[in-house]
Amino acid sequence: MSRLLPAGFEVLEPFAARWAGETAMERAHFRAAYPEAERDAFYTACAPLLKLGLARLDEKPLAEQDEVEQRLMRLLLTFAHVSLAVELQGPDEHKHARLRVSMRIVRATADC
Repeated sequence: MSRLLPAGFEVLEPFAARWAGETAMERAHFRAAYPEAERDAFYTACAPLLKLGLARLDEKPLAEQDEVEQRLMRLLLTFAHVSLAVELQGPDEHKHARLRVSMRIVRATADC
């Protein structure tokens, strides 16, 4: 069986296919598109592995990362969006989500 993420990140495998958006626009969309319970489950699984994941990604330049490492990077970038919803907006996230549909991300450094 092929891995979606590097060794040590198996707990995030159930989220990898659905949450590792290819673009910043996709990742921002996930914040509001998925139910609060699913967003919270992703946050809870990912938060303890954030430092380890960033350290792993810092081991080599972006251009040298394989597909599995790139997927981990995209997953952690999604975590940045989701953490705003969980840590800052909390129960008011749904109010802010309505306004966010007007904000369209067309380009981000992480997409390059």
